[in-house]
Amino acid sequence: MRKKLYQNLIELTNSLPVSKYIMKFAKSSRSRFIIPSYTKIYQVNVNEIQKQIDAYPSLHDFFIRELKKDARTFDGNPNHIISPVDAVIEQFGTISSHDAIIVKNQPYSINDMLGDSALAEKYINGSFIVLYLSPSHYHRIHSPASGTVERQYELGKTSYPVNSWGLMYGKSPLSKNFRTITEIKEEDHNHIAVVKVGAMFINTIQLTHANEKVRKGEELAYFSFGSTVVLLFEKHKTDFADSVALKKEVKAGEVLAVKKMKREDITL
Repeated sequence: MRKKLYQNLIELTNSLPVSKYIMKFAKSSRSRFIIPSYTKIYQVNVNEIQKQIDAYPSLHDFFIRELKKDARTFDGNPNHIISPVDAVIEQFGTISSHDAIIVKNQPYSINDMLGDSALAEKYINGSFIVLYLSPSHYHRIHSPASGTVERQYELGKTSYPVNSWGLMYGKSPLSKNFRTITEIKEEDHNHIAVVKVGAMFINTIQLTHANEKVRKGEELAYFSFGSTVVLLFEKHKTDFADSVALKKEVKAGEVLAVKKMKREDITL
């Protein structure tokens, strides 16, 4: 009953006119007056942002803000996979042999999420981590590893919220929402799928990287409003770092996973 009520309420508000109105207001000069309240309500660390808050012409410009160059440290160890975003770890674990991940007791098909059965097959029995970005977070997305962009594409049209309620009661937001997928192949041929999931109302995910090669920590895209990133890893390729825990806050550049050593890499 609660799930159906939630879905009905969201569907009443998650419409194209409402989305356009919100985006129009957020990009307008009038919205800049909200920025000081926004920083207080969401406890944004204004000391690390690139400009003074009164220098942003709109709420949208503030939301997609860049940080000072030294605000984040991107781990340079080639055997480490880093967080692409500032976020809360919503869930992590193993992808089942039936291609499902479990988030908030809800099964999500990675076949549906990726929209490509051949690509999904690569990640069966691998691992995943779900990173939720709240309104307080920095919303630019960085590459979790260095390598070659194998493919990049978008799926979906409308979006449900990706907060805790959305994950419990929404219509499979991680695998149905508007999303863009970037698959990166590292030099050692490990593959990582970076699934950028749009949230309620505003589906804008702006890609900012168009090159074939990408460096760890290099910017890939940014979200225009609240959002989630899902990372998918191949079977037997990585272990999660000891520091990874549910509901933990992470910063872009922190280590999330460590590559498993190959036999030929082990020195006796």
